[in-house]
Amino acid sequence: RRPKQWENKMLERKLLNCTVAVAALHAAVAFALPAAADEITVVSFGGAYQEAQSKALFQPAAKALGITVREETYGGIADLRLQVKSGAVTWDVVASGSGSAARAGAEGILEPLDYSVIDVSTFQKGLYQDFCMGGDVFSTVLAWNTKTYGDNGPQSWADFWDVTKFPGKRAYRNSVAGALEPALMADGVAPDKVYEVLSTPEGLERALNKIRELKPHIAVWWSSGAQHAQLMVDGEVDMVTGWNGRFDVAAKSGAAVKYTFNQALLDYDCYAIAKGAPHKDLAMKFLAEIAKPEYQAEFTKYITYGPTNVKAYELGLISDDYARKLPSHPDNAARQLPIDLQWYIKNEAEASAAYQNMLTE
Repeated sequence: RRPKQWENKMLERKLLNCTVAVAALHAAVAFALPAAADEITVVSFGGAYQEAQSKALFQPAAKALGITVREETYGGIADLRLQVKSGAVTWDVVASGSGSAARAGAEGILEPLDYSVIDVSTFQKGLYQDFCMGGDVFSTVLAWNTKTYGDNGPQSWADFWDVTKFPGKRAYRNSVAGALEPALMADGVAPDKVYEVLSTPEGLERALNKIRELKPHIAVWWSSGAQHAQLMVDGEVDMVTGWNGRFDVAAKSGAAVKYTFNQALLDYDCYAIAKGAPHKDLAMKFLAEIAKPEYQAEFTKYITYGPTNVKAYELGLISDDYARKLPSHPDNAARQLPIDLQWYIKNEAEASAAYQNMLTE
């Protein structure tokens, strides 16, 4: 027969093991529940742009909803595709360009948005889609160096191509997005006919030929917003295509740069929900919150990208003088060509290959 003392020790050991197991279970549950209950992960592109998003949108919305918003950065939709294909999605909300989101939605790596939860009834027409809600509006504009041309520089794409009237170095985008449309307008195609022409093989070749015509005068093929803004800060080129907000930031830092909204390309950044997002319902509520005009008006204080919700203008949340500098102000939007997302979904792969071939000729 075993001694009583030995039996007591065995009982203590069993009780201790049970206590440890229960504690471990509680810890595991405690670790998992907060993220599921009140936390989402939002990814964007970093830098000054995400800093503005964080201050104007992400963290104020988190406070209003009583949740935690964890922020990360990513390189774009290709990074999301890897998560979805591997079945290991950790992101909830992803910031994206409108075209990338349209293609990602068609590919099946985004969740369809629930517009019974997200109110877009006062959004500008065309600034939301099945898989992505517009967050801010920007323009691809023609900008010029005021030291070269003064305050009244080139005002159309035909001027951009006119190297006799406006001699000097140009910079142009090294990828197809927003590169073909200016070429056709410079070649005399009316803005409302641009995508109709581009939808034919002859139209695509016409745009490429027009860019070939300008190639000897293109000193830099830019690849990022930071790069094309820096070109104007450094005075390296005399005119350039690029994003209006970047040029405004450059001007504030002393760059001799102005631009026009005439014949600009009106586009928008948007927010989507990753396919298989761990907190899809909460992410939907988060998007509903940042869709409100108060948030979008606040975002304009950090960068001159316009709101997609026209209530931000109508409620007087943005001063009239400042509002008139924004791409989505009705007066400015009327002078621009809205990007045709359906054209890009259908034609971008072929057009991009042709564009890259043209660059390497």
